[in-house]
Amino acid sequence: MVSPGDRPHQGEGDLERRPCAEVFVPFHPVVSSLSVAAPADSVGSSSIGSPWLWVASIAVILGLLVTDFAVTRRPHEVSIREAIGWSVFYLTLPVLFGIWLWAVFDSGPALEFITGFVVEKSLSVDNLFVFMLILAGFAVPSPIQQRVLLYGIAGALVLRGIFIAAGAALLQAGTWAFLLFGLILLVSAGKILHEVHTGSAFAGRDVSQMRIVRLLRRFMPVTDDYRGTRLTVREHGRRALTPLAVVVAAVFVTDVVFAVDSVPAVYGITADPYLVFATNAFALLGLRALYFVLHATLAKLVYLNHGLAVILAFIGLKLVLHWAHGIWPATPQIPTPVSLAVIVAILAVVIAASLRTRRRAEQHVIEAEQHVIEKD
Repeated sequence: MVSPGDRPHQGEGDLERRPCAEVFVPFHPVVSSLSVAAPADSVGSSSIGSPWLWVASIAVILGLLVTDFAVTRRPHEVSIREAIGWSVFYLTLPVLFGIWLWAVFDSGPALEFITGFVVEKSLSVDNLFVFMLILAGFAVPSPIQQRVLLYGIAGALVLRGIFIAAGAALLQAGTWAFLLFGLILLVSAGKILHEVHTGSAFAGRDVSQMRIVRLLRRFMPVTDDYRGTRLTVREHGRRALTPLAVVVAAVFVTDVVFAVDSVPAVYGITADPYLVFATNAFALLGLRALYFVLHATLAKLVYLNHGLAVILAFIGLKLVLHWAHGIWPATPQIPTPVSLAVIVAILAVVIAASLRTRRRAEQHVIEAEQHVIEKD
């Protein structure tokens, strides 16, 4: 295991870039000593995730989750001031962590973490949009929406951990895994664009008809009304689910769908399982507060799915190029700084274009109303 002090710096002439690098994965017992093929722009010859760093990170994440559950123990309406305060806190944490990575492990891991975090946060916004539709579809009372989001975040962290371990095992099996991940992202990008242009996206679906929802209702009775933050109650002598449990199950299913895209996307930035886990954890932890900040704004990002599709396609191409480079060394690769610049540029275009389109639509409505008034 390479210690921070022994880790070679980017600027040193004796640093040899290799298309594959061994990484230590202590996070999961199945992959606790796997050699993983890392992208050529990864820094160093081993994962930065030493056992103590994994333990410390997981302890911090669990502590933050416990804090969030304590905050939401008493259901209450979330004020915009409270939501912004928590959002700033959860955005400050990854910034400080990135600075720490830069100071201890040099710029390579820090840039990979920052780029991966931006990708994950972008995908998380789409995740929030689906959460919003589920909460609205089941008419979840505002005071307990926070608890639903927290259950979703906790479930997502567990699922991402499983997917990250599985991804590390696949990469250990051979560089063909980069091609597999790349194709998954390219297919996902095409599917998103198809749904956008055909109008078959999640927004038009009846969440009560999701398979998991129908399955739960088939095997267990469901109460007609919410019972605070309780998932089950005893009614008429038998255990019954509350609507909150059904909502949480629906959220868990969407977590699985999003994990299929998000984990390969970050593996397109770095093959270090610790950094992949860290980017996912930091991106997910702030979703509870961010939901209430962006609740009114999400509908205005009309080109969000277009942008996410382009980002997934770009990272998919990056993975395919890396796989091809291992076979044909002349194949160009996309370095992490370029990836970060491209992703930020795509997000900037999405936000600017969405706001411009929204303003035009609002202006057309105002002009139409004025025209009606003038006619009357």
